[in-house]
Amino acid sequence: MVSDKSNKVISNDIIPKKNPAWKRDELILALDLYFKNHPNKTSNYQEEVLKLSEVLNVLPIHENRYALLNFRNPNSINMKMSNFLRLDPNYEGEGLKGGGKLEEEVWKEFYQRTEELSNVVNSILLNISSEKQVCATPEDSYEEEVFPEGKILYRLHRHRERNIKAVKEKKRQAIKENNLVCEICTFDFYKTYGELGEGYIECHHTVPISEYEDSTKTRMIDLVLVCANCHRMLHRKRPWPKKGGLKSIIRDV
Repeated sequence: MVSDKSNKVISNDIIPKKNPAWKRDELILALDLYFKNHPNKTSNYQEEVLKLSEVLNVLPIHENRYALLNFRNPNSINMKMSNFLRLDPNYEGEGLKGGGKLEEEVWKEFYQRTEELSNVVNSILLNISSEKQVCATPEDSYEEEVFPEGKILYRLHRHRERNIKAVKEKKRQAIKENNLVCEICTFDFYKTYGELGEGYIECHHTVPISEYEDSTKTRMIDLVLVCANCHRMLHRKRPWPKKGGLKSIIRDV
């Protein structure tokens, strides 16, 4: 038996042998620090590094993270920032090798969008302990891993899309107008699947993730009825599409 950082006794049976791989949320936070405090100018004792270590230790995205006394400590953060050096075209050296594919994905996603990166980070920090952190379904598990802004904001986004009152009203209006179809590709579940598809449609929330605040309300005007395929594609589209530009996504293919 050992104790974690809060002196809670932890069974040896659940202590992982090594720190888990960095997740997208963590890399987003580290990349933001990278752009604001170049790793050549940081140390393990710098205030910003210490603060990030504290944040990474409370992110609800890992199991048993509390059982590792060296989990995301300042040294590991500086090493991760040095991994980003190898991807920076403005850095003349080689950087620290050994980084993974996910680092490259996060770098490509935000390298030329540092202002939006900062907004995403602020949203993550605001919503770490939000009651809107919905439990992931098996279907959500994959989406959580690939959602560009990470698990925290994906869960918040899905909470908004599952706002029962707003979604029901959106569907009710569409049914009243005899137009319960995908607003992007016009797919009709009832016409294709008969009774099995009657009344079924998914709902996408169009407000950019970087604009999320804990007090933001779900409005019907921000919801779009979509089929599963278009919904998945919309979750991959960045910058986040506004409602008026959604149809252009499929027209431009």
